[in-house]
Amino acid sequence: MRLSIISIIDVFARRSFTSAGLRPETIAVNSETTIHCWLPNTLSLSSPKIPDPQVSKPFLLLLHGFGPVTTWQWRFQVRVLSRHFDLIVPDLVFFGGSTTTSPERSEEFQAASMMALLKALGISGEGIAGVLGTSYGGFVAYHLARMLGDGWMGKVVIASSDVGKNEEDDRALVERVGGFENVGEIMLPRTTMALRKLLKLSIHRPPRFLPEFILRDVLENLYRDNLERKMELIKGVTLGNKDLFQLTPLQQDVLIVWGDQDNIFPVNKAFELKKKLGEKAKLEILKNTGHVPQIEDPDLFNKVLLGFLLGAPNSSV
Repeated sequence: MRLSIISIIDVFARRSFTSAGLRPETIAVNSETTIHCWLPNTLSLSSPKIPDPQVSKPFLLLLHGFGPVTTWQWRFQVRVLSRHFDLIVPDLVFFGGSTTTSPERSEEFQAASMMALLKALGISGEGIAGVLGTSYGGFVAYHLARMLGDGWMGKVVIASSDVGKNEEDDRALVERVGGFENVGEIMLPRTTMALRKLLKLSIHRPPRFLPEFILRDVLENLYRDNLERKMELIKGVTLGNKDLFQLTPLQQDVLIVWGDQDNIFPVNKAFELKKKLGEKAKLEILKNTGHVPQIEDPDLFNKVLLGFLLGAPNSSV
């Protein structure tokens, strides 16, 4: 049997979740959609309740981006965040164990599925302190905030996520990378060469040497599942389609977090997004990080995140 380094790392990623007091669950949120998620051990599915703010922690929802499952993307955040919040950390539809028979593929559908998950857990808007989404998860977080309504008093964190992107931005990305016909081919690598390009795009300082056998292991264990369905998700994104989506300011407090070396969504897009989201949006640029600052510099990312969520002073621009 071939040794899989990725499978070993996955054990530690999952352990970071269990050590944060989380357990995996799979929940049928409606007749079409099933969501796999990580929930607090204290949350009972038989009699879910909105927490009493006097004795319980508020809920915080974490939404991952394209790429590996949620345990890989939030493994450096869950332990720190769990000290202050009860975390809900799902796999989005067609990632991990989440699936649907619905033909819908938009990021708005993903947000509706998250709303259905919260309803299935018995959690209403007032029980949610905030929503955090990175990259594609930021698209979903924006839609979810709009669905929760203007009366929802929680906070929104959009990390490395150009919610204001358009078709020209997609074409520019394809041209910058070279060798691909569309964004889907970039984000869903099928060869080790394509994976090397994605790593170079995503991480400011990628490993100098990665053997082919490790890259093949990454492809086999982290990128093979639901490839065609995930390609449909990329094609189904409504951002930039004027007939399907209009970006409007959110009524909630918003923190935009961005790596200054992000090569997928260049940093100038962060400043544009701040203007589009209005006066309640703050921007934090993290130096020497790329598209995944929560992994590249987790200590700084967590400090900025908690400063915003807990109301502590920070150096937002």
